[in-house]
Order: sequence, then C-alpha cells, then structure tokens
Amino acid sequence: MALESNERPDKPITKFESMLKTDDVYFFDAEDFEDIIHYYLNNGKISLAKKGIKIGLQQHPCSIELKLLQVEVMVFENHLENAEKLLDELELLDMNNEEIYIQRANIFSKKDNHEAAVSLLQKALEFTSDSFDIYSLLGMEYLFMDDFKLAKESFMKCVEFDNEDYSSLYNVIYCFEFLEDYDGAIYYLNEYLDKNPYCQVAWHQLGKQYYEKQMYQEALTAFDFAIISDDSFIGAYFEKGKVLEKLGKYAEAIENYETTITIEDPTSHAFLRIGKCYEKLKNKEMAKYYFYQTVHEDPLLDKGWLAITNFYYNNKNYEKALYYINKALNIDGENPMYWKKCANINFALENFDQADFAYKQVVDLGNYELDTWLKWADVAHFNGDTLSALQILSQGREFYPKNLKIIYKSVGFNLILKDFINARICLLDALKLDKKRKQLHLFNKQFPQYSNSEWINTILANYKKAS
Repeated sequence: MALESNERPDKPITKFESMLKTDDVYFFDAEDFEDIIHYYLNNGKISLAKKGIKIGLQQHPCSIELKLLQVEVMVFENHLENAEKLLDELELLDMNNEEIYIQRANIFSKKDNHEAAVSLLQKALEFTSDSFDIYSLLGMEYLFMDDFKLAKESFMKCVEFDNEDYSSLYNVIYCFEFLEDYDGAIYYLNEYLDKNPYCQVAWHQLGKQYYEKQMYQEALTAFDFAIISDDSFIGAYFEKGKVLEKLGKYAEAIENYETTITIEDPTSHAFLRIGKCYEKLKNKEMAKYYFYQTVHEDPLLDKGWLAITNFYYNNKNYEKALYYINKALNIDGENPMYWKKCANINFALENFDQADFAYKQVVDLGNYELDTWLKWADVAHFNGDTLSALQILSQGREFYPKNLKIIYKSVGFNLILKDFINARICLLDALKLDKKRKQLHLFNKQFPQYSNSEWINTILANYKKAS
C-alpha cells in the first residue's frame, strides 16, 4: 500500500532506504527518483541505483528521464545492445532530448569510435542551453583522440562556466603542457588569477609552469601566493622546496619539505627530498637517516633504494651499494639506469662476470650511451675476453661512428690480439678525424705499452708525410 504524503520521511534518500527495509511502498515524484538514482550513481552504489530505477519505472512507466538513467546504467555495465534498443525507442518519443545523444556518444566512446562520439556530443549541444557537462565529455573525447588543442578549448569552456571546476582547470593545463606551450599556460593562468586572485590551485599550477621554464624566482612567488591562499596546501610547499633546491638554498628547502610532514602524515617523497638536501649540505649522517626513512615509509619506492645505493657508492662502500641496488632492481628490473649502476658497482668490486651481465642488460633495455659501450668493453677485456670487447666497441661505433674514444680503444685491443691489420685500419680512421693528434693521449694513456712502439711511430710518421 502506498503511503500518503503526510506519512513520508522528509528526505527522499532516507525514505527510499527505509522503504527497502520494510514491505511498505512509498510514492515518490519522478524528480525524487532521479535525485535518488543520481545519488547512488555518484557514490558508486550501482545495485541501489538499479533498484531505484526499477521501482521508479513501476511508479512512472512513461518517464523518459528515468529510462535514460536506465540506459546510463546499461552503458556502465557494457550492455550496449540493450542500451541502443532503448535509446531507439526514446528517440521516437523525444528526438530533441540532448541526453539521448549524450548516451549514444558514451556508447560509441566505449567502442573506441571517438569521432562518432564527438559528432553526437556536438549534436547534443544544439538541444540544450546547459552545455557544461557536454563540453567536459567533449574534452575527454578529444583527449582520447590526442587532439589536445580542441580538448583544451573544451575544458576552457567548462572553466568559463564554473571557475571552481578545478578538474577542468587541471585538464586545461595538462593540454598546455602536452603541447609544450608553457607560455600559453602562463598567460592563461595569469588571466584566470586576475579574476580569481585567491585560487591556490591556479597559483600552484602557475608556479609549476615557471619552474618548467627555469624562471625560479617567479615560481617561488607563485608558490608563496598559493600558500597565502591556503596555508595547508602541501603541494605548494613541496614544489617550493624543489625550487629552493634549484637555487641552492637547501636549508630553506628542508624547511618546506618538513612543513608538508607536519601538515599531514609524512610521505616517502618528502623524506627523499630532505635526504638529498642534506647530502648537498654534506651532512652525511642526516642524509643517510632520511634515505632510510624513505624506504621505511615506502619499501616499494625504488628511488629510495637508489638514493641509499648512491650514498654508499659515493662513499666507496661498494659492498653495501651492491646490496641496495639489488633492492631497487627487485622492484624495477626493467630500468636500464639501475642495471648500469649495478654494472658500475660490480666493476668497482672487480666482479667482472656480474658486471658483464649487467651491462648486457643495460644495452638490451635500450641504453646506448657512449660510456656504456666503453665500460662494457673494458669489463670484457678485464674478464679475459678481448675479442668480445672489440665486438662491443664495434656495436658502439654504429651509434658513435666518429668517436675517438671508441676508435683509439679499438686500436689498442686489436694490438693486444696481435691483429695488426685491423689495428692499422682503426688507427688510420682515428688519424683522419684527429689530424693534429690532440686526442692521441686517449690511446697513450690506456695502452702505454704501445704508445712509443716502433709500429705506432712508423704509422704516425708515414701518415704525416702522406698528409
């Protein structure tokens, strides 16, 4: 039995949930059902939203708005065919309802047909004066299409409609950043701040743009205004600390990072930055303390283990450095820089087999830096495999064909193997690039046993005459 209006609870949500617990049936206006269903959808309570739709349609079977909410749930649950059938029925009843086009757009978006979704959303704009949500959806579709210019313009319209729509504001700045238009972002944010001078989010974003352009004093000012606008804004203190680090003001940077810890629970990233500041201040004990605090707070933060590795490596405690770089590699074994650090540590420990393996991982993971090839070749040579060392240098020369360090090292390794023909070819290649022999010391320093040999002197003399 439906209850009379004077028996209804005051709030629709309370009344609806009370009804679900009893056998009574309360009557709701269609608008009340819409509010109830929106509430549950916004809070991720899909099963309760579906109950609201079911009961709502029993009481208001002709309500287009409730049926559109039913479509929304169908789309969310990927029942796309049923959703499309229901939309076809609804379009016959009200072909000028913008929500029909919005839901069709959602279906096409789910199918990765973002161009069709955009077309439908633009159609929806023709039937409504309340375009805020549509422009937000358009912005997201353009992001899916990697059209950052149109995405930016769509999100800008959202910010025009509601200057406290910080989600859209962040998306606008994200588009500027992706387009590497930092000047455009700065101009936009300054215009926004002219109208909203106490918006901490905008000041924070402005500071980040100045930071990208290495305009550190301007960035400091922006972060200070963000803090003035909201003195509990952790992000502004953290970013200000990074700027102060760049300016070499490590003690002040530490103060800002420590402020973030006092406002909320400490974070591993704050501990890490504090440790690096103390390291710059040459306070080794405090640096070590905060690096260990970093990994205690977040044992899965590989950068924390790397910081401890570097601390011991720089202090020539290679055994401990090796222990901690393995911690980092256990978390991110696909990071070539970690493998390179591992290789360098093993090289320092004269663990040449392990160093050789690590350098191979470095190259396999796509690191082709010059010193990678040079050090790997040295490792292979020290490991008694000079032929492999030459093959490594040959690979490196494909990336650095005119690098004298590689070519002179190749001369020496060929001489060690008594391959005088290839040694001569490499030496002549080097001399063509090093006509005044300014870099010949690269060879003489590493291979002093050959630097003044008759073989070398003869080639140098003949080359000088020929040139």
